[in-house]
Amino acid sequence: MKRTLTYFVSDVHLGLDVKDPAGREARFVQFLRSIPAERTETLYLLGDIWDFWYEYRDVVPKGYVRVFGALTDLMDRGVRVRFFPGNHDIWAYSYFESLGMEKLEQPYVTEIGGKRFCLGHGDGLGPGMRGYKIMRAAFHNRFLQILFSALHPWFAFRLGNGWSKSSRLAKNLDYTFRGAEEPLYKWCEAFDGGPVDYFIFGHFHASVDLTLPSGARLMVLKDWMDQSPYFLFDAEVLTCLTFGMGASLPKMEK
Repeated sequence: MKRTLTYFVSDVHLGLDVKDPAGREARFVQFLRSIPAERTETLYLLGDIWDFWYEYRDVVPKGYVRVFGALTDLMDRGVRVRFFPGNHDIWAYSYFESLGMEKLEQPYVTEIGGKRFCLGHGDGLGPGMRGYKIMRAAFHNRFLQILFSALHPWFAFRLGNGWSKSSRLAKNLDYTFRGAEEPLYKWCEAFDGGPVDYFIFGHFHASVDLTLPSGARLMVLKDWMDQSPYFLFDAEVLTCLTFGMGASLPKMEK
């Protein structure tokens, strides 16, 4: 059977102690188990699948056994699993790849079913955001990562999880995507990497579907706090769905 399906999912925030973390993890496992492997080419994980992930050379965070079991089962059945580090799971060094996943860096442009996609987590793209970009650069700095690795895991994980719990998502604060005023929109509008049909990102915890002046669509996946959104491309049509029910992505005004 020909593999024509491509899935996109983002911002599950596994491990975040907000609302129902165990139920959210169970939903994600059920979603992964529901993917028809014999018809699926690729599953893209667009970042922040974990709320805080830090792996040492010989130690990785405990738990998530069923998540990794479902992912490896998909890969064993021929599905490519490709992931982008988000701003919460930046520190994925080699463990995911040792399981068979492919690590990608944003922005990543690829062709799927004759359409051009630009993919990533979406954080830090666009003009402005100087403070955030400085923090992001610090998180990616290898020397600072080595210093953090020198901390005992007991302390490091309490520090990391404490930082995660101070986030806007943990405080249940909504974000309103600002349309054409959003730095990400401006970045997509000025993109010079060739024609693109779909820009797909996560990070903003808001559902977005905007048509750019070029005719490309800018689409952003919402998080998994309340529902379970994902994009499905069947080599012809890109659809936003909610696991367990059909759901259309609302259009936004420019």
